[in-house]
Amino acid sequence: MKRILLPAGGVVLASGLLAAGLAGTANAAPDWASDTMAKDAPSAQEVANFWLAKNGESNNLAKATAYNVETKATTQLKAGGGYTADGKPGLAAPIGEEKKTAAKVKNINLPKTIGKVFFEAPDGSLKWCSATSVQSKYHNLVATAGHCVYDDKANGSVMGKWVFVPAYYQGKAPYGVYVGKTAFTHYDYSVFNDRDRDYAFVTVYNGVQIGGGTAKEVSKAEYEKYNGAKNTKVEEITYDQFKACLTNLTGDCWADDKTADNPADKVGPDYPGAVLERKEVSKGEYERAGIGRGNGNKLGDPVVENVTRTEFLKYEGPGEKAKDSNGNFTITHYFVQKWVKPATSKKYYKTTYFIIDGFIKDAGKLGDNVGGQGVAWNQKTGQAVWVFGYPALPHPDGNKAYTGVTPKWCYGKTSGKVYVSAAEKVEEHIGLKCAMTEGADGAPWLIKYSNAKRLGYVNGVTSLFGDQDKNGRFDLSTSPYFDGETATVYNQAAAVWSGSIVK
Repeated sequence: MKRILLPAGGVVLASGLLAAGLAGTANAAPDWASDTMAKDAPSAQEVANFWLAKNGESNNLAKATAYNVETKATTQLKAGGGYTADGKPGLAAPIGEEKKTAAKVKNINLPKTIGKVFFEAPDGSLKWCSATSVQSKYHNLVATAGHCVYDDKANGSVMGKWVFVPAYYQGKAPYGVYVGKTAFTHYDYSVFNDRDRDYAFVTVYNGVQIGGGTAKEVSKAEYEKYNGAKNTKVEEITYDQFKACLTNLTGDCWADDKTADNPADKVGPDYPGAVLERKEVSKGEYERAGIGRGNGNKLGDPVVENVTRTEFLKYEGPGEKAKDSNGNFTITHYFVQKWVKPATSKKYYKTTYFIIDGFIKDAGKLGDNVGGQGVAWNQKTGQAVWVFGYPALPHPDGNKAYTGVTPKWCYGKTSGKVYVSAAEKVEEHIGLKCAMTEGADGAPWLIKYSNAKRLGYVNGVTSLFGDQDKNGRFDLSTSPYFDGETATVYNQAAAVWSGSIVK
């Protein structure tokens, strides 16, 4: 068992610790570290909306790509030695344990506990890794690789907008999206990026699903205050309805502009039969405009329109284009009054505002919906394992064997030797012959897997990919060895409650 105790300059720190021990007590660093992700329900709702709300023709889940933290293949990981467990073997039973069955199953049954974790990488790009639901007190825990939760280049910094989507397929979340609340990993990984501890357990809020709500008409003020899903509708109205709507000067009602302009000094709000049209202007013109009834004065507040990326790029009007922090495209329109003498063919319109009542729905606890794999530690190496992940990126030689759309699997016995890579701070990884590529990062390694029950015990997660014969193809996956310290991290995470984000 390896344990990093001190960073560079450790001699001075060691002296300080020794002095503290002589004077009284010395506080050793715990095996585990935890970090907050989405701190509360409103924050978690924003994250869920970011991934599920459609932006153009698809949601952001479909736009994410496989996370790639390696610059080149980890070739020729050196093998040697063996493992010495730091305690007795231990197991945490899976969620949803079924009765034994005598049925023989020939095909490989993929567990619905597996899925993808999605997050915003430090450079702002949208990425994903593989992961699985695991047993916990509140049925709310996900296991994956540490580098799929923490930024290796910023110690202790978690990835942004982190969610888990079990049974993910082609941008769809059949069981909902589960927003990360608290991340747990080994202290040595959080502080020193020690890849021998490249695993993490994340508590997630109850899942949420978007859709199925009903539209509810509201005032413009209510519409603007509402942060959830909303929409507007433009409809033609009668002249009498138009006249009744003019009294508030909100800009919600207007006439078409097919009539010829009349000189402003002859047509105004008091001109017999005059009607109000709206004229779109630039932000600067709007800010310089007056207030009250009159040609050229402001007509209502600016109107923010949510548009698709295509509409955003094609727009050439005077409105102000913007892209917000959630990646949504908007155009802000500014209108002033334009009073004209009506023509017989003039038409009148009104904007109606809607919010989607009940748009976000609570999907329940993760483990209740898809079950959860067990967790095992201090197990013998050389056991048969199943690895389930979503490989996507090409092999080092450029060959792209996977799409990342559906999960794949590897099967075999882990090596009884340790794998070492100084460049990756690895001294005791276990290895498995496997041709998966990146995208399978964080994929669970299941021992004692029942094909009939689709349940087993997570005894590792994919951390590195190796090209052992140097032919440009990955042929090896490695995982940290799950020992007693892994169990300590897991047990801390497994006892933490998260709850719902939907009121």
